[in-house]
Amino acid sequence: MKRISMVIVLLCCMVTEVFAQNLMIKGQVKNAQSNETLEFANVVLQTRDSVFVQGTTTNEKGNFSLDKVMSGNYILVVSSLGYNTGYITLDGFSKSVVLGDILLGDATVSLDNVTVTASGQTSRMDRKIVFPSERQLKASSNGMDLLQQMMLPRVQVDVLNNQIKMPGNGVVQLRINGVKVEQEDIKALIPSDIIRIEYHDNPGLRYGNADIVLDYIVRRPDTGGSFAVDMAQGLNAMWGEYNASAKVNHKKSEWGAYYRIGPRDFYGLKRNNEEEFHLADGTSLNRVEIGEPSRGRMFMHNLNLNYSYQEPEKYMFNAAFRYNTTHQPYWDYRGVLMNKKNPDDKVDMIDRNDNDYKTPALDLYYQRNLKNDQTLVFNLVGTYNKTKTARVYKESRNEEVLTDINNRVNGGKYSLIGEAIYEKKLGNANRISGGLRHTQSYSDNAYINGHNYKTHMVQAETFMYGEFKGKLKKVDYSLGVGVSRSYYDQRGSDEEYERYTVNPRLTLFCPLPGESSVRLKATIRNVTPSLGELSAIDQMIDSLQIQRGNPDLKTYMSYYTELNYEFRKGLFYTNFTGAYEYQPDAIMDEKYQEGNKIIQTWDNQKNWQRVVANANIKFGPVKDIFQISFDGGVNHYISNGNTYKHRYTNWWCDVNASVTWKKWSLWYMVITNWNWFKGETLTGGENIQGIMLSYRHKGLNVGMRVINPFTDNYKVETENWNKYASYKRSMYIKESSRLFVATVSYNFSFGRKYSAGQKKLNNSDNDSGVMSTGK
Repeated sequence: MKRISMVIVLLCCMVTEVFAQNLMIKGQVKNAQSNETLEFANVVLQTRDSVFVQGTTTNEKGNFSLDKVMSGNYILVVSSLGYNTGYITLDGFSKSVVLGDILLGDATVSLDNVTVTASGQTSRMDRKIVFPSERQLKASSNGMDLLQQMMLPRVQVDVLNNQIKMPGNGVVQLRINGVKVEQEDIKALIPSDIIRIEYHDNPGLRYGNADIVLDYIVRRPDTGGSFAVDMAQGLNAMWGEYNASAKVNHKKSEWGAYYRIGPRDFYGLKRNNEEEFHLADGTSLNRVEIGEPSRGRMFMHNLNLNYSYQEPEKYMFNAAFRYNTTHQPYWDYRGVLMNKKNPDDKVDMIDRNDNDYKTPALDLYYQRNLKNDQTLVFNLVGTYNKTKTARVYKESRNEEVLTDINNRVNGGKYSLIGEAIYEKKLGNANRISGGLRHTQSYSDNAYINGHNYKTHMVQAETFMYGEFKGKLKKVDYSLGVGVSRSYYDQRGSDEEYERYTVNPRLTLFCPLPGESSVRLKATIRNVTPSLGELSAIDQMIDSLQIQRGNPDLKTYMSYYTELNYEFRKGLFYTNFTGAYEYQPDAIMDEKYQEGNKIIQTWDNQKNWQRVVANANIKFGPVKDIFQISFDGGVNHYISNGNTYKHRYTNWWCDVNASVTWKKWSLWYMVITNWNWFKGETLTGGENIQGIMLSYRHKGLNVGMRVINPFTDNYKVETENWNKYASYKRSMYIKESSRLFVATVSYNFSFGRKYSAGQKKLNNSDNDSGVMSTGK
């Protein structure tokens, strides 16, 4: 009888446990003024630390239900377009509950239309809002690690070069609470402070040429602050990353500081190259560069100082000073140049490069929220790009110097970017915005290469736009148009141009049955030549080649259309994209014969086209332990020059997998190269593999990372298909293969957390204005 009683008790405990893990939350969302039910309201369940648990939307009667909820402490967040967000605290939640009517009042400021899926991600017309899971937060030591764990489509975390990027030549802009930041600032973020990432995969006209905008929404303490250090050091090579950051908050003010050091020192750097020349006198030369190990050394410093002052829902002021410097005293290549037709015809080659870049910048931002759902934003950014480069190229035989090139460039570029934006909400579903942005650049460069060239260039660009977002039945749409004025002048040259262009933009977004949606995007934008391409000077490359700028270059148009389909069911997420881009009169490279030399330059060619098909498939997490993501696709390029026609097709993939068990995390990635082809030049991507094992205890995270563990032939390849001077070049870094890196990070914070205001602009000037040289 006693045994039977114990069995009954055990069965009761098991049944209780089963039901305790299958709890439900039900309710009905209504308009507080009219008492009418609200359909398609967003309902998100999150922990007290704002970690996403699950979410859904209300049906046509305003009802919602969340099933299979574990017991614990939660916050239920209920929101709908045009209404104030409701927060319901569920402390000690241990049994199913019916909340009854949840009343939302009219909001003075509301968000754009949102389509919510029962997952950690919500989709809008121009962005996705992604909530990190508890598993992902525990597996990460900083904001860059978290991005890697979240495996967002088309976003790559390059652990070798310490970069957040996208395949190809896409531009990724980074922000924290809307404020423009550098990649190092993302590394300084404490994962537990990150509420969500707003992933803008269809940025509007205000973001300029950005292809993707990643906005980290983090908590801002009312008082207190935080401190963090993040260090990584190569064990078998000099490869290091050292980061330190601190923030202090007091009432409406926040002070922040960040410093980064990134040393690199390689002794296994080499270059292999095969070139074929056809000269004007009818002779030809096919020579091979056989590289020998040489030295590549660089040292990077980044200093950011920030101050912000804000009155929530009223105004915000932000001031940031950034000082970035990259000193590269050695990036040298040495080897033997061999005549392929006559292997005994050899010369020794040395190609030494010394580069130094300094970029201080001051960014001032002010945002004011006005009455009647209006917002006014001003932004002013001043930047100075200081460039010093030196290149020594020599060819010799038996200590006799045959070719001796000594190029030096001292460059200074000043730029000022001013922008103003106005936004107003019209009703519950519509929004109108407009803005004016002006960029003024002055560049003074001195080129010393046997001849002394001094250039003074002025470049200006003004962009004015208007954009309207609305809803027609189930379809969200955005229609915008911008007008650009481009101006360029080089002192001492007769060339000057001024051009006006119109840049329309259309987006249609439609949610489909189930957890799926489709989006169509079409844009037209103008592309302005860089100051380096416009420079009217010559630079010697080697004994046979000269690089020459072209002040006759003109701005050209780019026409782009993209169709995107997204689907989610259970553990599976898929995203398919097809796109076509057409650029008539595109600025592309060209070469021609001049005497016994080959001239490399740029010109407005006939057209350039690109056809893209990409797929992203994500599976997991499985029992909050395992997750895998696949990104891949094909690019087809068509280059129609004034004197050439080329076609090129490239297949690529990016695979990530992560496993988290208690305090341990294991991560693996493999990236095959996304190659870019434009004009006659193929720019190769990188084939990278990585494995990382880490252990986390409270604020301390230690780990070991191995880069390219299964290969010793890491390389970056480029090719040129010109009929007068073609080449196929590979750059190797021996130390990047089987590179073992030890990592340590530690962070702590104090003070109560609150969400921060959002900055809405992102301006920067990263073009040094100097024409590059070298092979």
